[in-house]
Amino acid sequence: MKNWDFTLGVDVSKNTLDIYCAEISEHIRIQNGTEGFLQFQKWCKHFNIDLQKSFIVLEYTGGYEYKLLQFCQSRQILYTRIPGLAIKNSLGITRGKNDKVDASRIAQYGEEKHKSLKADEPLNPAIASLKELLHFRKRLVRENAGYQSTVKERKHMYEASKKDIVIKMLERKQKENKKIIAALEVEMMKIVANDVKIQTSYQLITSIKGIGKVNGLMTIAYTENFTSFTNPRAYAVYVGVIPFDHSSGTSIRGRKTVSHLANKELKQELNQAAKSAMAWDKEIKNYSENKMKTKCYKIVLNNIKFKLILRMFAVVKKGEMYVENHQHAA
Repeated sequence: MKNWDFTLGVDVSKNTLDIYCAEISEHIRIQNGTEGFLQFQKWCKHFNIDLQKSFIVLEYTGGYEYKLLQFCQSRQILYTRIPGLAIKNSLGITRGKNDKVDASRIAQYGEEKHKSLKADEPLNPAIASLKELLHFRKRLVRENAGYQSTVKERKHMYEASKKDIVIKMLERKQKENKKIIAALEVEMMKIVANDVKIQTSYQLITSIKGIGKVNGLMTIAYTENFTSFTNPRAYAVYVGVIPFDHSSGTSIRGRKTVSHLANKELKQELNQAAKSAMAWDKEIKNYSENKMKTKCYKIVLNNIKFKLILRMFAVVKKGEMYVENHQHAA
């Protein structure tokens, strides 16, 4: 028996939320923010939906849902986040695709799985802060990459590059951004140091060769310190490192494919981790050299990224630092 009267499925995007109530088959699209939440409350009142007796089910996006979660917590509304692949697999092959349909399917999933669904724990403010700082850091890194590209172009075009005012200004901006990036990293490490559980996880996963400061911080932030993702394979699908099956029964067999919802930012950072591991981890170096005799570099690199994910989840689960050549699950 359900512990709530209304199941609300929510399809989340950066700017909007599509909400569908399973019990009354009604849909609303709102802005993903304060004004939208006021509109949502009016909509609920109009249809006599008691939010205190409701359960909100939404896909885990790794960031876009945070405003909604903060709203739910402030109003003591129960909610749970489900990996998109779990919803897809549960409902099978479905026809049609738009935000309203997606919201209704999420609500349907909530209805069907109500016996096993549990409300999420409140958000950890430290994790939310880490995500904000990481997002701002990434923005500055991208800016510097753009500046560097322009500088190279102008140096190629103009011989007297040292006198070029544009080059001087862009190089100055790069230096300023680097200082801000360094300050952000100091602030993030303070957050890590002030939370015992986060600090422990950070020390464990950065004991793995290839997993440095940024990859360590990003993994902790986007797994919410290994609570929103407890299965390494599910996280690997979310990151876009391994594909998922596209099949149904015995008659439908589709090509395995990486989800279009994959977090490309995390995957990109793992690229650097994998390359570092190939250079400095003896086991992975030998593995890559052997595999590249028969496999292309891109596939081997992807396999190494998955190995690193397996190792991170393994050391956190065991509570032990990674030891090279030790028999790990990865």
